[in-house]
Amino acid sequence: MIKAKKKFGQNFLKDINILNEIIKTIPNDQNKIVEIGAGLGDLTVHLLQIGDVVAFEIDEELCSFLSNRFKNEILNNKLKLICGNVLDIWKKDQPLLENNYKLIANLPYYIATKIIMNGLEDKFCKNMVLMIQKEVGNKFLAKSGLSDFSSLSIIAQSVCDIDFVVDVPPTSFEPQPKVNSVVISFDKLNLTDEQNIDQNFKEMLNFAFLQPRQTLYKNLSKVLSQNLVTEIFDTLQFNRSIRPHQLDIKDYHQIYKILKRHKS
Repeated sequence: MIKAKKKFGQNFLKDINILNEIIKTIPNDQNKIVEIGAGLGDLTVHLLQIGDVVAFEIDEELCSFLSNRFKNEILNNKLKLICGNVLDIWKKDQPLLENNYKLIANLPYYIATKIIMNGLEDKFCKNMVLMIQKEVGNKFLAKSGLSDFSSLSIIAQSVCDIDFVVDVPPTSFEPQPKVNSVVISFDKLNLTDEQNIDQNFKEMLNFAFLQPRQTLYKNLSKVLSQNLVTEIFDTLQFNRSIRPHQLDIKDYHQIYKILKRHKS
């Protein structure tokens, strides 16, 4: 019997109801399926009924197990199993596949945000259905005004429709984690190149949320001239006491437009 390894943040999903919710959420299209963290292959079985799968697994013991379990599917090119760390392949500005795909994964906390950001930036990644720690999921789902609303919320919601799918309690896993999880879906919007998020926009957000409890005016004043910050607030009619999480996504895009005008 294969035991979950703590160093990989492994918790095997055993709740068939949650598994069915994941399957129901996967878009019905012709795009290839990518699974990160195939584990024991219980989800992989269902994914193969939908289409061809590229599965990544970092654990060598699990890779050996999966190679035996899906021997026929691998021989028939229904399943491509890649043993190793997906992040060794999926680097910045490097697409994971060269064709459109949808990403399905149960992600441990320590790589969840990195994987999601890679998926948001990868032009071939069209959809994601992910099970992640609830605390992380809340940051991507959060709306303006909530304390969890952050740069992650703004970046993700600028390029995706994001939906809550289902809460996943610790009892759904073996072994049981010490945190609650959530399944959320990301569906990429059809954006022009000009509408996509660039590095300068991300840097602006990092400055804006540098100290979330401080006012936005103070945060921006640490990296921009006070005259420019004053111009932004006067032009957009922002109250100087407003905090970063209290603005809307569109407000941050308006700030960025003003900053780009000053740089050009």
